[in-house]
Amino acid sequence: MLNKIIQYSLRNRILVMIVAGILAAAGIYTAQRMEVDVFPDLNAPTVVVMTEAGGMAAEEVEKVVTFTIETALNGATDVRRVRSSSTTGFSVVWVEFDWGTDIYVARQIVSEKLSTIRESLPSSVQEPVLAPQSSILGEMMILGLTSDSVSLQDLRTIADWTIRPRLLSTGGVAQVAVIGGDIKEYQILLSPERMMRYGVSVDEVLTATGDMSVNASGGALYQWGNEFILRGVMATTSAEEIASAVVKLSADGLPICLSDVADVKIGAAFPQLGLASERGKPAVLITVTKQPQTNTMELTEKIEEVVADMRHSLPADVNISTDIFRQSRFIESSINNIGEALVEGALFVVIVLFLFLMNWRVTVISLVALPLSLLGSILVLEALGLTINTMSLGGMAIAIGSLVDDAIIDVENVYRRLRENHLLPPEQREPNLKIVYEASSEIRSSVINATIITVVAFVPLFFLSGMEGRMLTPLGVSFIVSLFMSMVVAITLTPVMCSYMLTGEKELRRSEKEAVVARTFKKWYEAALVWCLRWKGAVIGVVAALFAGAVVVFTTLGSSFLPPFNEGSLTINVGAMPGISLEESDNMGRMVENILLEIPEIKTVARKTGRAELDEHALGVNASEIEAPFELDGRSRAEFMADVRQRLGSLRGMSIEIGQPISHRIDAMLSGTEADIAIKLFGEDLNTMFMLGNKIKSAISNIDGLADITVEQQVERAQLQIVPRRQMLARYGITMSEFSEFVEVALGGRKVSEVYDGSAMFDLVVKVNPDSRADIESIGNLLIDSPLSGKVPLSQVADIVSGAGPNTINRENVKRKIVVSANITGDDLGGAVESIRQAIESQVPMPEGYYVEYGGEFESRNEAMKVLSFASLMAVIVIFLLLYQEFKNVGLSVMVMVTMPVAMIGGVAAVWMTSGVVSIPAIIGFISLLGIAVRNGILLVSHYGTLRSEGMNLYDSVVRGSLDRLNPILMTTLTSALALIPLALGSDVSGNEIQSPMAKVILGGLISSLVLNGFVVPAIYILLNRKKENHV
Repeated sequence: MLNKIIQYSLRNRILVMIVAGILAAAGIYTAQRMEVDVFPDLNAPTVVVMTEAGGMAAEEVEKVVTFTIETALNGATDVRRVRSSSTTGFSVVWVEFDWGTDIYVARQIVSEKLSTIRESLPSSVQEPVLAPQSSILGEMMILGLTSDSVSLQDLRTIADWTIRPRLLSTGGVAQVAVIGGDIKEYQILLSPERMMRYGVSVDEVLTATGDMSVNASGGALYQWGNEFILRGVMATTSAEEIASAVVKLSADGLPICLSDVADVKIGAAFPQLGLASERGKPAVLITVTKQPQTNTMELTEKIEEVVADMRHSLPADVNISTDIFRQSRFIESSINNIGEALVEGALFVVIVLFLFLMNWRVTVISLVALPLSLLGSILVLEALGLTINTMSLGGMAIAIGSLVDDAIIDVENVYRRLRENHLLPPEQREPNLKIVYEASSEIRSSVINATIITVVAFVPLFFLSGMEGRMLTPLGVSFIVSLFMSMVVAITLTPVMCSYMLTGEKELRRSEKEAVVARTFKKWYEAALVWCLRWKGAVIGVVAALFAGAVVVFTTLGSSFLPPFNEGSLTINVGAMPGISLEESDNMGRMVENILLEIPEIKTVARKTGRAELDEHALGVNASEIEAPFELDGRSRAEFMADVRQRLGSLRGMSIEIGQPISHRIDAMLSGTEADIAIKLFGEDLNTMFMLGNKIKSAISNIDGLADITVEQQVERAQLQIVPRRQMLARYGITMSEFSEFVEVALGGRKVSEVYDGSAMFDLVVKVNPDSRADIESIGNLLIDSPLSGKVPLSQVADIVSGAGPNTINRENVKRKIVVSANITGDDLGGAVESIRQAIESQVPMPEGYYVEYGGEFESRNEAMKVLSFASLMAVIVIFLLLYQEFKNVGLSVMVMVTMPVAMIGGVAAVWMTSGVVSIPAIIGFISLLGIAVRNGILLVSHYGTLRSEGMNLYDSVVRGSLDRLNPILMTTLTSALALIPLALGSDVSGNEIQSPMAKVILGGLISSLVLNGFVVPAIYILLNRKKENHV
């Protein structure tokens, strides 16, 4: 069938050229329109449920909100893990579904479960809401608002009601979270003394103010043939008009207004949930999250246009900065770097081809396979719904040297046969078209089988599941598709171009002599080969010893999941002891900012302290998150990071974790913790867990390679507990519901209505004035309404005592947990985790009911290693079957497979000489070598068989066959190897981090395969076949 394809192509040469042109044009058009992103969609199907629980203590939130939601969601269809965090006044529940679950089906399941529990939640708790659907890479941009003259309250109002709606209306934006500044609020601040003087109760104030700013509908009036809409316009934006509202009539029949018993004013909402700053200056930060399947680059451009347009309508002194965090910056850098690696790799391919062939026509024919294969891959990626990202481009970059292999083998064989045919007397020459066909058909079987075997070696990638599967599958798809496309080009377009460009009389006369480089290498190789065939046993013994040494070295190498990324930005988490005020936490965060700004590489810093409203990334007021973009200049990344850690390590009274934006989010998705390693301690008593956590921290603090060791600050914080005296409440006729309402309204405040100012909406809140709740004594003097005795001090019906309670309660699968987290400074994640296990087991005994689990990237690594090991074994079996189908001989098939361990020698050496760590990409590099290395063995052994079938003896067929195949083997190996050099050397370059370990392994393996297999395969072939010959 394949011969017929070659024959058809040669008969319809113009059609083949036209189809190739159409393919190239379609590929270019598609590439310009495809979505570009940093990574494929890595998000686990996760639904986030957020519930505001107005001022409740963390243990109350856990008991009446979080536990209720968890109970409803545990056991739902396809749910694999439920995590939660209960903090003061806020509950977040993360519901993680099995990989492969449709996210919209998952949201529907969660919505249905939540609908069944609404009645079970307290009335003071707001309706649980689902976070907008996004991904771990969805946080794409942070905008900063600062001003020298505009107040923080006005800045926040601009952000909430001008900028946020405009951004949300931009197609592709999922959520816009605002933090910092003062939230504008209309406040009715009650005076207990004036309320007592006028005899006004809290209940009467609530009744008078309920919905007081909502307009009323009066229907319609029809008169004189017209319709008039009747409206009762009660809404107002004036605090004075609100203050003039009547609460009740006095005993004398005089109106008592709000202004008589309260101060009505516009102020900042209290308590504040969070603050923000930029470069140490108070600011408002706006975080933009994109929807799934949205082009980050295009959306960034749209947001830039929206911001530029809004600048004209904002006060002149308001500055909007867009350089704090931009995911597009990392994407541009990564894509550009991989693009450069592609171009540099292609240049190496051109140089190798030209040096060996010294013929521009042959070089052009071989190179045509390169762009056509890449453009064909882009068409297939688009058809499969994949994006252009660092993984898909990385697959193409790794394949770039192999893409011309099939074309090289084909065109070299055609070129050689045409040259041989032209050297014959004119009357003995065959037609050139026939020679092209026969030469292409001759190596067709070897080309096809070698390509299929290389593809089979990449198939284990598709057995990976979870995050690693989603990340690496596009790399495998692009590699396999581009390789397959190169094979198609080799059996269709390459023969056609050979028939056009290599068959002219002038060209054939010029090609009668081989290139100088090819002749030189053949001369050297022939001498070395003859010597090695004289000492076959010694050669095979040396290679066996090298392989044994490689196995020993491999067992000593470190292990990791993915190599560290170079994102060009730091994410620094700062934690202080729970219980400190937001103001004090803000001061501590500013200290960190000032230190960072002293480091020359850091361009700017922005900080979030606390949390924004309905933000799933909920931080307590004691925690800050700092973004710090940097550009390396003069120092290495390792030196820069060491400097950052050293400077921040001098701070006392706070815990600091240093990471990167995307890496942090990947860690959080895998383990729920934004660190490389998460040691999860489960139990019930938080104090016991915190004590054990600190013991674990001490036990592992001396382990080399660990940094930023942090114990989660789930500790008790100070509380004032107002405990009712039930007998006294009964004596004064105060019900428990009245007592509860008084505590809520007087101390926490209650929203009673909204005030609309244009399109903006502000809360109208009733609470006691701050002076009347400034300390314990003032709170005790608050007057509660009694049906029997008028007004009674709160201290007479309740005890106000000091107490303590947790600041945050985290849970996973209905068990309380506390996390000890750590980052690694080197690359050996596996070794670090093993050391941690041993230290904890030997030094930290666990009480009954308490246990430890480990989370983080190494879990994914272990799972991926199991899958890859099994899949690789299957791939080796399939490769053997394919070889047997090619040679119909078990001995020859096994002999060709000897090229695999020979290639492994170079792969292990490459890892040992560079990072010393075997990551999942490096393992995939080793698996890839299984197929790539076999190609040369197939070419040699198949040609030996062809020559022997023509009557040549064993020794001569091996020497002649090896020399005949030297050129294509050298060219294919060198093009594949040299094209990988830019990737292998660019391990610290953005976008190359994952491809670099693969490239190093494949590069090392190709070199050892080239150097050793040229002697090992001939030697083993002679040893296997000499019994059938009379001489060696």
